[in-house]
Amino acid sequence: MPLLHISMRAGKSQGYRQAILDGLYRAMREALNVPEGDAFMAITEHEPANFRCGNAYGVARSEDAVLIQITVFASRTAEQKKALYRRIADLLGESPGIRPEDVFVNVLDAPKENWSVGHGIAQFA
Repeated sequence: MPLLHISMRAGKSQGYRQAILDGLYRAMREALNVPEGDAFMAITEHEPANFRCGNAYGVARSEDAVLIQITVFASRTAEQKKALYRRIADLLGESPGIRPEDVFVNVLDAPKENWSVGHGIAQFA
């Protein structure tokens, strides 16, 4: 039940944005065994004055940097997360052509009782 928030600079085409969503969904299906149809993702675009990515940690990021925050059940292993990071970078490199240096991923673990996917109930608690 991942929930993704993707932030990037405004101005990319619909196809570019769709390729990001498709790549992220595929990476989650492969690395985290996310069920088919479990796609809860939103892209937020920012004007250049409202979006900044530094070059800390020895990573030279460009204006094409994408910030990806993924909230998941607190049941994923470190190995699954590492596989997810690698798969995301690989797939976004293939399409829409984002450099691995520009793929910033943050995974947040949330207990299952913190989720309601509809009807006002905690389906996983």
